[in-house]
Amino acid sequence: MDEELRSLTERLRQESRGSAAFDRLLATQDDDELAEVLTAPGQPLWARELAAFRLGRAGDRRAFESLVLLLNHRDPPRCASAAHALARLGDPRTARAAAALATNELRVAYALHPVRLLALLRAPESVPALITTLERRLRPHDPYRRVALACVEGLGTLGDPRARRVLNEALAHPALAEAAVHALARIPQQREAR
Repeated sequence: MDEELRSLTERLRQESRGSAAFDRLLATQDDDELAEVLTAPGQPLWARELAAFRLGRAGDRRAFESLVLLLNHRDPPRCASAAHALARLGDPRTARAAAALATNELRVAYALHPVRLLALLRAPESVPALITTLERRLRPHDPYRRVALACVEGLGTLGDPRARRVLNEALAHPALAEAAVHALARIPQQREAR
């Protein structure tokens, strides 16, 4: 059992109070049974999360909507497990959904995991969304420094020259300066025209 599944299993076993339903969902090899949990009324959140996580890791796109909802949840461990499953899912809608969540100012408190997912996906939407999110975090007294830092690190990982301007602006923010220096170093230098 890998670390992500172990962590999810421990957390959800506690939420379910070790119920037989939890053990059944954890053990089943029937993807249709897991998918049924996502649409059946009255299912507890832990059951929906476990089913979506398992389906997502298996590449079953029936988990997509549930995983996107969990990616934007107020509980960081749920966001982290959803991001992990979405990265494995391979659904072409994932980057667009993560970009929408990362750039939604009304939900910026929950943008950390969508930002990290965008860097991991390396999709066409990734760099523009990270630039937009970081630009908004560079305002004075912005309380979302972890989101800003994740943007800086993600832009460094992506190494796209379009990020150079906003990373240079991030240098003026003490909490971001060191990461911005490292991110800028990962962006290829522009060649001078001869």
